[in-house]
Amino acid sequence: MVVTGAAGGIGRAICEQVAGLGARLVAVDADQVAGEQVAAAIREGGADACFVAADVSDAADTEAYVAQALTRFGRIDGLVANAGIEGVITPIADYPLEVFDRVLAINARGVFLGLKHVLPPMVAQRSGSIVNVASVSGTIGHVGHSAYVASKHAVVGLTRVAAAEVARHGVRVNALCPGPTSTRMMDAIEAQSGDGDAAATHREIAAKIPAQRYAEPQEVARVAAFLLGDDAAFVHGAAIAVDGGFTAAI
Repeated sequence: MVVTGAAGGIGRAICEQVAGLGARLVAVDADQVAGEQVAAAIREGGADACFVAADVSDAADTEAYVAQALTRFGRIDGLVANAGIEGVITPIADYPLEVFDRVLAINARGVFLGLKHVLPPMVAQRSGSIVNVASVSGTIGHVGHSAYVASKHAVVGLTRVAAAEVARHGVRVNALCPGPTSTRMMDAIEAQSGDGDAAATHREIAAKIPAQRYAEPQEVARVAAFLLGDDAAFVHGAAIAVDGGFTAAI
């Protein structure tokens, strides 16, 4: 099992969830210190895990983490393409081009490269499951979030294309679309929003969610584990919302 963005809130929760179910894990992240800590904690819990430092937007880094997974474990049964960044919150006319490009590189190009390099060994073994972590922003728009929304729509689109291409080979590709979740990313978004009152922004966002709260990372991780597992054997090309009813109420 390979998980990118393994050191983030959702990424770490997914690592812990799949390791607890017996997966052998390759944790991938650009943050070497935090990524090593995740892998070490997984090993301390009794599971087999290693860490690979990588920029998922870099083709050579992607080839390297795939090669290390295949060398260490001989096959890749699952990939969770979770690495992502939020960018800034500002109108399109003011959005910095370099930030837009970086968000698209990590969030969309990174998923494309993961698919490009993980699908061939999965097709060859005629089995495997890929979960691309998109967002509710992959299905709706948010004012001021042009790069993030564009990148997550791209993730959903890539997921559907890949699913249609490889289903006949026994490989599944699906997207996970979390709503607001208690992570560093949402902390950063709250800090950028409104008049700088992060607590007030949190309350305002939570009030728009029918469940009246943010998701916990573990709640997202459990759905990712379902999509990776055999119970989701006939789920192909889906974009599964884990959002407390947020998009249902739009």
